[in-house]
Amino acid sequence: MNISSAYIHIPFCQQICHYCDFTKFFYNERLADEYLSALQNEIHTYIPEEKAAVKTIFVGGGTPTALTAPQLKKLLMMIENHFQVEKCEEYTFEANPGDLDLEKVKMLKAYGVNRISLGVQVFDDEMLEKIGRIHKVQDVYTNVSRLLSEGLTNISIDLMYALPGQSVKDFETTIDEALEFDLPHYSSYSLQIEPKTIFYQRYKKGTLVKPPEEDEAEMYELLQSKLKVHGVRQYEISNFAKPGYESKHNLTYWNNEYYFGIGAGAHGYLPGVRTINIRPLPAYVKQATANGRPILHKEPVGLKEQMEEEMFLGLRKVEGVSSARFEEKYGRPIHAVFTTALPQLKERGLLKEESGYLHLTERGQLLGNEVFQEFLLEG
Repeated sequence: MNISSAYIHIPFCQQICHYCDFTKFFYNERLADEYLSALQNEIHTYIPEEKAAVKTIFVGGGTPTALTAPQLKKLLMMIENHFQVEKCEEYTFEANPGDLDLEKVKMLKAYGVNRISLGVQVFDDEMLEKIGRIHKVQDVYTNVSRLLSEGLTNISIDLMYALPGQSVKDFETTIDEALEFDLPHYSSYSLQIEPKTIFYQRYKKGTLVKPPEEDEAEMYELLQSKLKVHGVRQYEISNFAKPGYESKHNLTYWNNEYYFGIGAGAHGYLPGVRTINIRPLPAYVKQATANGRPILHKEPVGLKEQMEEEMFLGLRKVEGVSSARFEEKYGRPIHAVFTTALPQLKERGLLKEESGYLHLTERGQLLGNEVFQEFLLEG
């Protein structure tokens, strides 16, 4: 199997953010120990003998750095024992500002981690508290300085906009402060109110109000323009990077390539099938411990689904979908597959074709979901 990447999920957090619908649980040392043992069993089931050679590894959560130093070391050793870390082009750990003491930073560096994704969200202590974050703005400065001092310079920070009570001016201040760090990568997402979150409960009660849509659009346009002026190029709907620092792991997803999905609630994509793991922690631990296969659901992916997903995912990238690559992968010209969707979307000003690539227009980016549904094939 030619598997490009591995995603490994660590579901523990010191605090549950009000907007988060990822698989997550309050940190508990005993449960974390049990989870790591079960996780090792799952990894070993996929990779029982020779170490796997992958281009990227991404350890996400939850908050992987919420683990104690001994637990973090166990996780890093587990990954090193099953993957050719030294040949890995990009090895990312997610972290929350405030979680990274010097011991953990040195440990990550020693075990080959070469990229850190920091969940900053906003540069505003009051707003951080309102959305359920426990870090302060000062923690961002402390952790970035600590990472840089140990040679971990490939840092990405996440920002959020369209938060309750957030004005366009508030978000502009956050962008400006984020850019002062002059980091190689920035991700930014608008608030999505998801079921089973604190914000969803408040929204249903009528006590949570998002900014108006026109403010949200203005925030996004401000983000695009300010990062562009700063030399940070947009390469995907929500992601911006200096040249050469685009997230190789996320490009695995958007290029519709195969990847392991390991851990509670993790999604994977292997030849011919997408997998979703069991989410509840006790059930995951029980199943992974018993047979190393804690899979909740397998969805077969045939040629039709692969071609649809090539468009859904590839059009998230600013460069779009390569017509030549599409034909090479699927043996059919892209225009022969999407005979109706392509001309209609071009006519509506949502899609452009340039230099052998199909990509969204600026208007198309704002109406992405509307565009993507046009690529559902019959049969």
